[in-house]
Parts: sequence; structure tokens; C-alpha cells
Amino acid sequence: MISQLSWKIGGQQGEGVESTDRIFSTALNRLGYYLYGYRHFSSRIKGGHTNNKIRISTKPIRAISDDLDILVAFDQESIDFNAHELRDNGVIVADAKFNPVLPEGIKARLFPVPITAIAEELGTSLFKNMAASGASWALLGLPIDVFNKAVEEEFGRKGAAVVEKNIEAVRKGAESVLELAGGPILDFQLEPADGKQKLFMIGNDAIALGAVAAGCRFMPAYPITPASEVMEYLIKALPKLGGTVIQTEDEIAACTMAIGANYAGARALTASAGPGLSLMMEAIGLAGMTETPVVIVDTQRGGPSTGLPTKQEQSDLNAMVYGTHGEIPKIVLSPSTIEECFYDTIEAFNLAEKYQVPVILMTDLQLSLGKQSAEMLDYNRIVIDRGTLVTEAPEQEANQLFKRYEFTENGVSPRVIPGVKHGIHHVTGVEHDQTGRPSESTENRQRMMDKRLEKLKHIQVTDAVKVDAPHENPDLLIIGMGSTGGTIDEARRRVELEGIKTNHATVRLIHPFPTEQLRPYIEKAKTVIVVENNATGQLADQIKLHVGHADKIKNVLKYNGNPFLPAEIEQKCKELTLAWQH
Repeated sequence: MISQLSWKIGGQQGEGVESTDRIFSTALNRLGYYLYGYRHFSSRIKGGHTNNKIRISTKPIRAISDDLDILVAFDQESIDFNAHELRDNGVIVADAKFNPVLPEGIKARLFPVPITAIAEELGTSLFKNMAASGASWALLGLPIDVFNKAVEEEFGRKGAAVVEKNIEAVRKGAESVLELAGGPILDFQLEPADGKQKLFMIGNDAIALGAVAAGCRFMPAYPITPASEVMEYLIKALPKLGGTVIQTEDEIAACTMAIGANYAGARALTASAGPGLSLMMEAIGLAGMTETPVVIVDTQRGGPSTGLPTKQEQSDLNAMVYGTHGEIPKIVLSPSTIEECFYDTIEAFNLAEKYQVPVILMTDLQLSLGKQSAEMLDYNRIVIDRGTLVTEAPEQEANQLFKRYEFTENGVSPRVIPGVKHGIHHVTGVEHDQTGRPSESTENRQRMMDKRLEKLKHIQVTDAVKVDAPHENPDLLIIGMGSTGGTIDEARRRVELEGIKTNHATVRLIHPFPTEQLRPYIEKAKTVIVVENNATGQLADQIKLHVGHADKIKNVLKYNGNPFLPAEIEQKCKELTLAWQH
């Protein structure tokens, strides 16, 4: 028996690939397996090749597998596009309808199952996804009752007759492949899972759930890949809690509405991707100038312009740190796991109100949309911090306004929301005095700029840098951000077996940069490798700027639209170690 296995399904977008993957992985999750998914899809609604890959393991995993054990193909293109990933003696379950052919040089077992024929016998080709799922499940030799339960939950709302036909499609698909294979494939039999309950979700859902837990009750947003699921989750959740979601005409309106809602005292956020973030920049500057808290989620994708809207990239870092004109305090957080997406969203709201600044939560497409197992969330960890929010303002002298922007040692002024007695003040995007009235005084200007930027010196964030450092003086320190963390960990385990000592640091606070937390680990390492999905090494540049040691920092970059594989990082680690040794 084996402890892990990789399964992929491919076909044309819109023909059931997503639902096949969803039911298959849901059933595996019920059995207690750890799962990590990667979704390759086209930027079209229908048509174009798409595939979903699931890694299944008895132990925690946070990376895509290098190879593939089972490929389910709805068309020949899926075989041609993905067969190179198959390990020797892997399996292709293909729809017999298109007369599947193995590409030259591929050493795999091909089972042409009449997937479409089975579906059409049951009344519609829509049942073919269940026939394909049944074939996959049968090869693994897993208990069919668990799978049928997942089918019932998926289609129960459509009535008993539909459920029965789907289960029949599962049965026929299973029987057909077992007849071709001569029974379950012994070298694909998974060890039993621990059976413990686990979450199985995407990062966007975790962010949305975190927003709800943080007390967010308003989300203005414009749909965009890969951020839309945050909006879709909250469309269902917020009305039940007295909140609402508004689809705005563009991202400019979304950001300004969120700022307005926060000014009024509500907790609000908006979510977008690179193109939307670009449109929000002036509004983010407004939040910085008026010291109004706001939370913005940026789910990075391939750019520039429309770029690769459905592919992986981490190239918005510079835009988040430097994008606004002028100089304002802001915070950029970078969660690296599903659990961190949840907890960091709550912290983002607290930080935004505590320091009265815009907070950008930076994810990437793989973390946003890659479905994966996560530990159960601890709601006892939730703390709500609304900062210096004033509910009872002191009485003002005649004709005097409340000092909303009062000069303070840490730069954070008392904040009131509209309607608080004696809290009246002026709000404007131009430079202003302590009461908010416009001012062009040179002395006031300098003091106000210093006041706002002073906040950056006092910002404290949970685990600004997450470090695994078993070695005092490692050969390599590997640094990453976002979804690269699990892939780096897997690569590290491999190179450690070859005697290369490695430490790993995940930067979770991008701005203000955690210089002093990262410095000692960089100083002790012989070579520093910075892994990121962009072409120019934006994270590495931040490290060089703030920490130094540019001579020992090496870039490991990937910007072709796909996430890193563990083998790619492993190979780079070996190459750079050899270069250092010689």
C-alpha cells in the first residue's frame, strides 16, 4: 500500500471537470485523507482545456506533486497535454468515445472506458462525470458507500431520481474499469487515513469566513478572477447577519464605498486582483490621508494588463508597497496557508482600525483557488480590536471641532464615527490640521506627514516572519511568500537527505518590512535563495533594500503561469549549493 497518490481529470471547460473533482475529493476528505488541489483553467467560460489535479496523502501536504498516478481524460487533448506527468506504469482512464491514443514514449496503462456511452444510456451525457468518478474510485479500492453519500449530498436537491441515476453512473463506471484492469490496481491502494475531520476549502473561502468572524458586514466589489469567490461566499453569508454585498460598477467605486462604510463605523472590505488594485490606488491614498481604516484583498494573477487572468503569479508586490502617489502608511500582509487566510483576515481588520490605515491582504491564485485540507479553526483565538474608537467625545469649547487628527506620540489619533456627540470634525483629501480643516501651512504639513508615517514604527503583527531554522549556520536559507511555503518545505526535506543544511523563512509582513526579524537568519546562512512567482525578484529586492547582503541572495523565479513544483526548487537548491562549494 502507498501513503500518497496523485489524480488528475482533464477535459474541455464546461463539461463537468470541476464537479467530478469536487465529488471525488469530498469523498476522500470524508475518509480523513489530506488533500492539495491545483486547478488549471482557461480564461473562457466554456471551451478550452481545463484540468484539476488532486494530491492525496495520509500525512499533511501543502504542495502539488511532481508526477501523476492516474489521469482521467474526457478528450485526446487532455492526454496529449498531461500524459508527460504520468509516472511509469501510471494509468489513463479515457472516454472510449474518442478512441484514445497514448503519446509516443509514454509508459502508462490505458483503459478506454465507455464514459459517454454509460451516461447516454442513463438519459444524458451529463452523467459522464459520475461514470468517470466511479472508475477512479474503483481503481483505488475505496469503500463505495462513502462516495455514494457524497453524490447524494451533491445532487439531493434535484430529487431522488437524479441521485439514483448518478449513483448508477458511478456503479457502471466502476464495473467497466475493473473489467478492463482485472480488478483494483494493487500498487494504487492507499493506506487508511486517520479518519479525523478536516476542513477542505480554498483560500478565498477562508478569507471570507475570516471577514465574517472579524465583524465585517459590508462588501462592495467588482467580480474578477481569482477574487470572485470572496464575494460569492459573502453574498450568501452577510444577509443572514444583517449585512450586504453590493456589486459595483468598477473597482474605484468598490474601494471608495468600503472606505465610506468604514468611516461610518462599519467593518467593510473589498477584494480584487492586479487590474482592480491598479484602479484602487487613488482611493487607497485617500484612506491613508484621511486615516480611515479599510481592508483590501489582492488575489494576484498573471499580469500586466489582462495578462494571464487564470494563472499563478506573485508580481503585485511592488504595486502594493509603492502604488499610491505620495507617501502614506499602509500594511501589506501575506498569508501562506488556508488557516492563515482566516486568522490574518481577522488581524487585518484589527490592524486597520488600530493604526487607522489601509491594510492589503496579499494572496496569489494558487492560495486563493487551490482547494486543500486545513486544520479545524479555533474560534477562541478571535479577538476584536477597534483601536482608539471614541464613543463619548469630550465637550468642545464654543465653535471648536473635535481634534480627529490630533498629534500623538505614536501617530494614532482618537477616531470618532458620525453621530458621536461633540465629535464633529472636517474630512478632506487635502492636507489638513488637527480638526480636519484644510491647511497649507508648511509647519503643519511636515508635522502631519511625520504623524501619519510615525505609525509604521509601532506596527506589530503576529508572526511577521515564520521561520523553521533547525540549523545554526545553514548552507541555504530559502525564503518565500504566499503559496510557495509548502513547496519549499517539501524540496527542503529532499535536499536535507543529501546533506545540505537548510532553513526556511516565510515573509508574512511585506510592508513595513520585518527587517530585524529576518536579519539574523540571513546573516548566518552561506547562501540565501528567494523563491517567487515573478520575473524580477520583487521580494528579493525588498530584502536587499532593507536587510542588505545582496552578494549572498540568489533568485529562483518562475513566471510561466504555473506554481512551483517541489522538484524545481530541489534542483535549484542543489545547483546553487554546488556553485557555492566550488
